[in-house]
Amino acid sequence: MSFERFIARRFMPLKGADSGFTGPLSAIAVAGIALGVVVMVMAVSILRGFQADITQKVVGFGSHLTVTAYDAGGTYTEFPVPLDSSLTAAIKGVPGVRHVQAFATKGGMVKTEEQIYGILLRGLSDHRDTAFYHACLTEGRLNTSPDEVLISSTIASKLKLGVGDKMRTYFWQDDSYRARAFTVSGIYNTDLTEMDELYVVGSLGTVQRLNGWDSLQAGGYEVLVDDYRHLDDIALLVSEQLPVELRLTTITEAHPALFSWLDLLNTNITLILAIMCLVSAVAIVSALLIMIFEKSATIGLLKALGATNASVRRIFLLKASGLIAGGIVIGDVVALVLSVMQSHWQLVRLDPESYSMSHVPVLVDPWVYLGISAATLAVCLLALLLPTAGISRIQPASTMKTER
Repeated sequence: MSFERFIARRFMPLKGADSGFTGPLSAIAVAGIALGVVVMVMAVSILRGFQADITQKVVGFGSHLTVTAYDAGGTYTEFPVPLDSSLTAAIKGVPGVRHVQAFATKGGMVKTEEQIYGILLRGLSDHRDTAFYHACLTEGRLNTSPDEVLISSTIASKLKLGVGDKMRTYFWQDDSYRARAFTVSGIYNTDLTEMDELYVVGSLGTVQRLNGWDSLQAGGYEVLVDDYRHLDDIALLVSEQLPVELRLTTITEAHPALFSWLDLLNTNITLILAIMCLVSAVAIVSALLIMIFEKSATIGLLKALGATNASVRRIFLLKASGLIAGGIVIGDVVALVLSVMQSHWQLVRLDPESYSMSHVPVLVDPWVYLGISAATLAVCLLALLLPTAGISRIQPASTMKTER
């Protein structure tokens, strides 16, 4: 064991008659660092959970990437895209692509005895990815036949429809309209009001017949990727597989306002991280300054016995590092416990109409804990360089004279 570590472990006790101001102030410093770590970890975890939850819901109503005809942009009237198995295979072969499915949409009006309500029928193929709708399903089951549809709890409430009820819908086509009577097979809820108020999920074949298309035509392809973080790179590779008459749209391009808002939240989190790192640094610097002031006589004695300024600085840095590490560990444990409790029991609830979710989402990521812990440790240690520099100004003669 080194001389500095030996001394650091045996003086400046945190409790007892000899602790002086050091004990209470050290406890406050540890509590301050722990609180800072809890706030930083929870802020990042909640933000990432919120972003992931919103992104998952938006992608669930569409996809990460959408392939459509150029004339179809910006309207509910789609131009058919030929279903090409070789093109589908080429897209599936792109690294990072998880699933490819055909889709088509058709605007319509639902008529009940009391009101008329506008909807957008989203027709999906039999090979669709159903994971999102299974997760959001609250009643009934997913639609399995062309005459069945899945509606949101918002639409069900407004139109007073339930599982098994008939939903009479009218679709405008050319100069006339077509009526269809669907059976509600299930009800879903995502708390994303903008989507829940609009979408009804049906089969691709139904939309094909309503538009007068054959079985080899669709509104386009929806492409799901494995990792949203690599969306732009995968989009570039997929676009290279497309013929010139087709275009590719990413989910961020389809909903620019929403994703700009989600990106803007990162600025707020950066500000919170900066403030809490500053609070942690001030807490440990204050504790170290009091330690140095209280132990000035000890510092003078160590120097008189031959200790160098560097050795004495290392003693105090080792002691402060132990306090910092203790605060970080406590903060990480408390943040993990709070995150697990919120994830399992959803203790903190939200207004779905205001936040598009019923509870505060928390994404537990070990890299967040490691990153914040490392950053806190680095900032606090850098902040300690200034107060420890004052150790070199303490002279043995003056401290010993003070003791007399």
